[in-house]
Amino acid sequence: MGTAGAGEISDVTRELAAWIAGARVRPLPAEVVEKAKHHTLDTLSAMVSGSRLRPGELGIAYVRRQGAPPEASIAGTALLASAELAAFANGMTAHADETDDSHAPSFTHPGCAVIPAALAMAEREGRSGTELLRSIVLGYELCARSTMSLGRDELYAAGHSTHAFGGLFGAAAAAGALAGLDETRSRWLLSYAAQQAAGITCWARDEEHIEKAFHFGAMPASRGVLAASLVAFGFSGVDDVLSGPRNFFEAFSEQPQPELLTRELGARHEILHANIKKWPVGSPIQAALDSAQRLRAEHRLTPERIARVRIRLPDIEAHVVDDRAMPDINAQHLVTVMLLDGDLGFAAAHDYERMRDPAVRRLREVTTLIHDPELGAARPRRQAIVEVDTTDGRSLAHRTRAVRGTADDPMTRAEVEAKSLDLLTPVLGAERTRELVAAVWDIEALADARELRALLAGRGDD
Repeated sequence: MGTAGAGEISDVTRELAAWIAGARVRPLPAEVVEKAKHHTLDTLSAMVSGSRLRPGELGIAYVRRQGAPPEASIAGTALLASAELAAFANGMTAHADETDDSHAPSFTHPGCAVIPAALAMAEREGRSGTELLRSIVLGYELCARSTMSLGRDELYAAGHSTHAFGGLFGAAAAAGALAGLDETRSRWLLSYAAQQAAGITCWARDEEHIEKAFHFGAMPASRGVLAASLVAFGFSGVDDVLSGPRNFFEAFSEQPQPELLTRELGARHEILHANIKKWPVGSPIQAALDSAQRLRAEHRLTPERIARVRIRLPDIEAHVVDDRAMPDINAQHLVTVMLLDGDLGFAAAHDYERMRDPAVRRLREVTTLIHDPELGAARPRRQAIVEVDTTDGRSLAHRTRAVRGTADDPMTRAEVEAKSLDLLTPVLGAERTRELVAAVWDIEALADARELRALLAGRGDD
């Protein structure tokens, strides 16, 4: 029954395991419930829209060929698969592009791993909407705290991936809670998650976003479900992987802070510090789009009045979005589109043809991206400055310090819903989209998470 005696279990592991075991029945503060609904709707929208993008299509096609018991749904389709494979496919769709959420203090994308895992296990176990939501909050907690306790910057600098590590622990915790694991088995769950910790930062070189979707979403989501499923099935394990000889922290960190896993647990909710993207594009571009939209509106800019555009982004992130081949992660292209259109929806952000449009190309030719070290050191992170020189000799500039949708400037329920309508309607149709949105806002009314299946299926896939 495990390799360590009961007396050798650390206080951190005891408290964390108890927290996981009690998550399904533990009430949450009203503000946490509301924020969790925002992130749930936002991630489901990313899953549905991503089902029509290449990474999502590949993930779904792969799962379709496997053959598996019909335990859980795959968003945007009527396909059912095992919980593990459903988490895999929905992880691919959730991060098929750059629509999903993030958590800056831990440098993770919680939603694309945690919510596919939680949804899959909730469907398999027939859990309620309230239990699903509580497990999602738990998953965000473990996702964030795991990489922060390892030392986020040191972990990333060593070549390990915060996104994969955090997503794995978040997904495992959420799935384990929904599987009904008690405190002892929750300790083993942590060990099975730790054994699967993987991911290296070469994901930044992925040009097609396919391996990146696997890395951020599919891999951690499916491995988290696997960890929970193995322990629920009867697999025993190491009683405390977080302390003792050759433990998890010794393997991956020179200066770990295990206490961060449980510090202020229940008082500080990490989901409240997570970000939702207002624009369906890469995180480093969000602030630049805020600035470009503000400049265009305040100064009534038209293309013929713009002589030159300079985009200043933090030097530590600008390379990720500098003149990339994909429109949704190309800063120069997206700022150009914003200055032309005054807004940016999902379709425009993913329109490859628009990159060849003569009007876009003309403005793009006078647009420069500057890798700014000052912004790299600025806090809050991911600030941006957009500067426009006009044909009549004026120099205009706007600096966005708190990006809309971040914890420093959160979106309203109405804004989250508007973004979701844009992502969901082309796949689900207007009526089913309205029903899904209403179901998430009133998720406590769901007696069984399987009630979401029909709402998540794409038109013609019923």
